[in-house]
Amino acid sequence: MLQKQQEKWQKRVTKRVWLNKVFHSLFFAATTVGLIFLALLLYRILTQGISYLDLDFLQGFPAPYPEEAGILAGLVGSLYIITIVAIFAIVIGVSTALYLEEYAKKNRFTRFIQSNIQNLAGVPSIVFGLLGLTLFVYILHLGYSLLAGGLTMSLLVLPIIVVASQESIRAVPNFLKEASYGMGATKWQTIVRVVLPAALPGIITGSILALSRAIGETAPLLVVGAAAAIYTLPDSLLGSYTAMPIQIYSWISRPQEEWPLVAAAGIIVLLVVLLLMNTIAVLIRNKFKKRY
Repeated sequence: MLQKQQEKWQKRVTKRVWLNKVFHSLFFAATTVGLIFLALLLYRILTQGISYLDLDFLQGFPAPYPEEAGILAGLVGSLYIITIVAIFAIVIGVSTALYLEEYAKKNRFTRFIQSNIQNLAGVPSIVFGLLGLTLFVYILHLGYSLLAGGLTMSLLVLPIIVVASQESIRAVPNFLKEASYGMGATKWQTIVRVVLPAALPGIITGSILALSRAIGETAPLLVVGAAAAIYTLPDSLLGSYTAMPIQIYSWISRPQEEWPLVAAAGIIVLLVVLLLMNTIAVLIRNKFKKRY
């Protein structure tokens, strides 16, 4: 009897080990395929665009000839948009997450709000573009301006920031809050001095991922009137603007053979900006992780 039971357990262990090897191989193969295609994409972009990437390209404006084209207007416009998105989306998103996690009662209405926020994170970006067109351009009369574009992109990434902030706040250990309350701190003091610092690495990570999505989106900006080519930098929040994805899309859609090479140079600049953003996020996150 004991021997049969041991044989049975041995078969189960053997089966689990075999399944573990199979899934390990599948996951490794999937990761390898993804890395191969990423390497091929980077190789193609670098080999095509590196010849057009120079100081004149970074300082130049759009031009009718490929050798004279530059991305300065798109680069500055994208940085302005990301600044507007960071100011509005991060402040509102983190505040919303704090209210839902620390102040709101846990009832059906709260669960309804949370489920809708999670669903909004998966809505196509063009829908947010139409919402921004109706709300900011037509109702608030901001026109096809830099501010309208930034606020529209804020709506796009706001659900992502709220969800990421909620998960980070939930991950804060309860004993930290209880220790703060035990020392006589108020709820607000506990949130500011304990909860937010402990949740900050996760909040920063989610926010940077959201901003990375915002800087690469094209459809919402096309809807709210981003210019395909402008020859001046935005002079105010209500001025005309463009962004790097818009310029890249404009270049790559032209029939001449040289324009895709210019677009590849623009993609390199966009990737460098994204890498810098993510590097800053990692440094800030690691700094605050050492405290808790």
